[in-house]
Formats: sequence, structure tokens, C-alpha cells
Amino acid sequence: MKRSCYCAEPRESDVGKRLLVQGWVDTRRDHGGVIFVDLRDRSGLLQVVFNPELSPTAHELAGSLRNEYVIEVSGELAYRSEETVNPEMLTGRLELMATELEILNSAEPSPFAIDDDERVTENVRLSNRHIDLRRPAMQANLRARHEACRITREHFDADGFMEVETPMLTRSTPEGARDYLVPSRTVPGSFFALPQSPQLFKQLLMIGGIDRYYQIARCFRDEDLRADRQPEFTQIDIEMSFADTEDVMASVEGLLKKLFRERKGASFEEPFRRMSYAEAVGRYGSDAPDLRYGLELEDLSEVFAGSGFKVFSSALAAGGAVKAIRVEGGAGMSRKEIDDLGEVAAGFGAKGMAWIKVGDDGWQSPIVKFFSDGERAALTDRLGLASGDLLLFAAGEEATVNAVLGGLRARVAEDRGLIDRDRLEFVWVTDFPLVALDADSGRYQALHHPFTAPQAGHVDMLESDPAAVMADAYDIVLNGVELGGGSVRIHRPEVQRRVFAVLGIAEDEAVEKFGFLLEALASGAPPHAGLALGLDRVVAMLTGCDSIRDVIAFPKTQRAACLLTRAPSAVDAGQLRQLGLRSGG
Repeated sequence: MKRSCYCAEPRESDVGKRLLVQGWVDTRRDHGGVIFVDLRDRSGLLQVVFNPELSPTAHELAGSLRNEYVIEVSGELAYRSEETVNPEMLTGRLELMATELEILNSAEPSPFAIDDDERVTENVRLSNRHIDLRRPAMQANLRARHEACRITREHFDADGFMEVETPMLTRSTPEGARDYLVPSRTVPGSFFALPQSPQLFKQLLMIGGIDRYYQIARCFRDEDLRADRQPEFTQIDIEMSFADTEDVMASVEGLLKKLFRERKGASFEEPFRRMSYAEAVGRYGSDAPDLRYGLELEDLSEVFAGSGFKVFSSALAAGGAVKAIRVEGGAGMSRKEIDDLGEVAAGFGAKGMAWIKVGDDGWQSPIVKFFSDGERAALTDRLGLASGDLLLFAAGEEATVNAVLGGLRARVAEDRGLIDRDRLEFVWVTDFPLVALDADSGRYQALHHPFTAPQAGHVDMLESDPAAVMADAYDIVLNGVELGGGSVRIHRPEVQRRVFAVLGIAEDEAVEKFGFLLEALASGAPPHAGLALGLDRVVAMLTGCDSIRDVIAFPKTQRAACLLTRAPSAVDAGQLRQLGLRSGG
């Protein structure tokens, strides 16, 4: 027989109708001979009643049901008695009076209850993901992901974009994260790489005249994992010809507003806020600033220019900085709480963390004795200090100082409940440096990727002052999470060659790795720009999940393993021989 509806779909207008439903036994209750079963499918629950007076055969069979049995039930939809109405269920006023029951499959006892409130370790959940996916929370997350993809396609279709699939097997261009390599059987000793992004292909599409491209693209990076990273992930990828930064921002803002308006009920009137990279790291200690709370970094280098406190004076003499954040009411923190913050600072590279508590009876700190009256007065005036405040300092190389105080800022806001969880603060971060000098290799590295265009007027500085060149790049950030980034691309082959040279990629190496791109650029490439949004991160923000693993059907662990299928795994010697490989063991 065919299912007539999902479990949560019947309404009061259906009372008296004969229905057939299918699903899993969520709970079973025997009340003095009458058996009640909550039947569950992806839509929700429906109470099914097995009354021996109505159907002795179905009632007898229902006595053998256990949680997670898969069953098919038919009967007549009826109203529940008033005292048994459950307002928490969509079908809480209804029940199915069963006349027929078929057990489609039995089930072994589940390793955990299918209950939103059940506290189960993530490893247990991932090892039994097929069961974990039955949880209403996971069903809702995947439904939200589906809706996000639907809205994305509708948005870009309406905006004149064309969805194009790009290859999953391509060549390795190891300029960023490590590639996942796939050995070629037909060309022994050669390898494909799984794409870290469709970057080069989408640029080739622009050169090919596609004009506006989008793709919900699978990507792969062999890198160390965190809560917001996976070895395989999905991004919303776009590219536009004859377009600039404003065009890309407008299209992406439109998509994000639709997504968060539909899911969160958010309203948006003005364009998203914009902030330069220098302002973001200088004021918030991060290029992905969380703007839901204050605790901004204050540069106190001028205040301590001639300080008698050696830690500060030495940092400034070496060309570094002295900065602090003011925590209103933070003077009430215990010494242990402050020591814990010191450990946070150390995790971001600090050699120590100085602090001052401001009280009615004066300042409390091991470092106060080193400050002059002028420095104390300047601190009070600059920061607007009041009794009860706590100051947290960092001194040293400016990038480290920003990172340390950025980390402290986030921890203090979390610990002190300063974050409005319902607030959405989008910001475009712009004006990134094109390159940064890597201390280990002594080479410049691209902050975004090697195909990002320098800003207008900065091309002439590529050879003379690479560190001063600004990129025509932009990241979109929400509540301290980078949702995605993009840039205007280099569309002239001679500029691309010069950028490769700045990055230490010699001409012969550039031709070997990127010759196909250089040839394509020389064939008449239009100006083009694009962006990629992390779909997993976007959906996590839409659903309020802390980890993207909760919005991916079959995620990997932080060791890049699938606990369900036990991948990666060894393969037999015959497969390796076909590929010209042998096991490292």
C-alpha cells in the first residue's frame, strides 16, 4: 500500500478519513490494554492507538513493538480526548485509530535515545550517524541546509547566473593548503588532485563567455581541522564578468538577506557595514571581527613612549605596540579568573599578560609601581576609566598584540555574557594587503590567492614595495565568523606574471603550473570578480549550531576520519599494483 501522508501532516479537516502512515516507533506505552505508539518520520510525530476492541489482530501485534521498529499503520483519524491533547505536537489534537499494522523491520536496541535532550558524545553520534540522523534536531538542520540551497539557486537564477559544474579531478597546484591526491592508473606515476576550490575553472568560464556563473561546489583540503573546517566541504561559488567589487557585494548581500530573513526573520535596510582590514585587526584584534559587543583594543603606544616599565618600553623600542582592552566591572574578577585569561593570552603567543584593577581605593596590579603620574592620568583620560574597571594589556610585535587581545576580547565577552545571541552583525572587511612575508620561508605569500588583483594604482608597487600593495579583495563576516571571501581577479597575463614573480614563482614554474591560465588570459579575458561562501558555515549560523559537523549529513572527525564507514581504510595489494603504488607499511 502507498503512504497517504507524512506523520505530522494530518489536520483537523482530515478527521474521519482513513490514512496509511509509515515510520519508526518513537515511544510505546501500554495503558491498561490500550497501546499507544508515537510514530515518527521526518515530518514529526503522530499518536497511533491500538485498541483491542477495534482490531484485536493489530493490537496483539502492537504488543511486540519496540523503539525504532519500522512499521506501517492504517486506520481512521480521530480527535483525541480533551485531557490527552498535546500542544507540543503539530498533531497534538489528533490520533490514528489503528485497524491494520505491518512490521516492516525490527531494530536492535539503539545506542542512544532519539531525543533532542539526550546528552551523547559526538564520537558515539558519528559512529552511529544513521541513527543520529533520525533525531529531530538533525532532521531540522538538514532541512535548513536544503532550504538554503533552494534559496541560493532561486536567487542566482533570478539574477542571470548559470549553474555550471566544474571538474572534481584536476591538477595539483599546491600554493595553499595541501591537496588530496588521486593516483592515475592510466598515466603511472601521475596524480590528479581533488579541487580545493573551483577558482581557476570559474575564471576560465568567464574567459569562455559564460558571464555569470554559480555552483554549489564540493571542495577538498587536506588541512588540520577545527569546528568550522572539514576535509571535504561545500561552498556557494560565484563569478561575474565585466563586474567589480560593488557588483559582487550587491549580489551576495541580496542572497544573505534572503537566507536570514526567511530563517531568522531578520530585517535589513541599509547595506552591510564595511571596514578595512587595518581597522578590523587594529580595533578588534581579528580580520573577522565580532561587532555584537565592545571591548575594543586601545593603542597606548604614545602613552608609554617613555615608560619606565621595561616590558612596555622594550616592545616599543623594537617597533612593536602596547595595547589594552577595558573591561567594565571586571575588577571583580578573581585572581584565578585573571590567571585563566593569562593562559588564553599565552595560547595566542603572549609571553605574559599585564593587568590593572581600578578600585575606589586606588589601582591594584604588580605593574602600577612602574607607571608615572602622567601615564596614569593619560590612561584614565584615554580609556575613561572608572572604579570597578579591569585593564588587560599586551605588548610586543603588533600582529601578536592584536591576536592576543582579540582572543582575550572574545573570551571575556563569552565569560561575562556580553554577547547578544539574537543579534546579526554583518560586515564586509576590505583593503587587505595583497601579500605578506612568511618568516619561515622568507617569501611573500598571497593573503587570499595568487589570482587576486591589486587595487587600482597599486600595480606599479609590485616590485618596489610588495608589502604596501593593497588587494582588491573582500571578506564577508557575521558575528565573528568569516562566511566567505572573494576578490577582483587578475585578467591581464602580464600582471599575473608579475604577481607570480612577487610570490617567488619563477617563469618556468609559472608556465609549468599555470601555463593554461596564462594562455587563457592572453586569449581575451574580460575583467571579472567573484566570491565563495562556505555553505556549511552559513547553515550553521542559520541554525545556531556551534559546529559545522551538525549541519553535514556525514562529516569527518578532527582526524579526518569517518567513524561510521571507518574511512580512510587500507586497500588490497592488487589495487595498489594497478596504480603503481605500494603500501607504506
